[in-house]
Amino acid sequence: MNFLAHAYLSFRHPDVLVGNMISDFVKGNHQQDYPQGIQAGIRLHREIDAFTDAHPATLAAKQVFRSEYRLYSGAFMDVAYDYFLANDTLEFPPGTLEIFTQETYHTLDHYFEQLPEGFRQLFYYMKQQNWLLNYREPRGIYKSFAGLVRRAKYLNDSQPAEKIFAANIKRLEENYRLFWTDLKPFAEEQFKKLTN
Repeated sequence: MNFLAHAYLSFRHPDVLVGNMISDFVKGNHQQDYPQGIQAGIRLHREIDAFTDAHPATLAAKQVFRSEYRLYSGAFMDVAYDYFLANDTLEFPPGTLEIFTQETYHTLDHYFEQLPEGFRQLFYYMKQQNWLLNYREPRGIYKSFAGLVRRAKYLNDSQPAEKIFAANIKRLEENYRLFWTDLKPFAEEQFKKLTN
């Protein structure tokens, strides 16, 4: 899953949110450098990623991007899932996504000194460009696709991803719904285990 999902599946626990958001920037045993609550968030992020990668709906969704992006298909699929989550009115009734995104930025600002340098740099752009809110628009997703291409060694064009997404939006939404139905309760269960 991408940033919006990891933020949302932190269940408004500040330490867990921080760990969940920075996990990809914390390598190996460096998670031990953080307080217990942030460590719980790092572990939760990794549990969510493992569950996501193994889920049949995710495996099906990756196929949409695989012919063009091969090993990176999962990263494009993660971004696509955030679009559907941002537009899921069961999770974000009208007006609530705006509130949630500002709460998330505020919390991360409060922990700024504890954020890894790589995430600090990314967070500057995330907040300035309001990524979490803009995931609900296709143009926001397309900017994220372009960001993936910029950071990837062997990719140079995000336009095929835009076309693939637009052509397969209904299919991808079906995959999201099947997946989210299982992911949310799984994440809640892991959250409870890790924070008790």
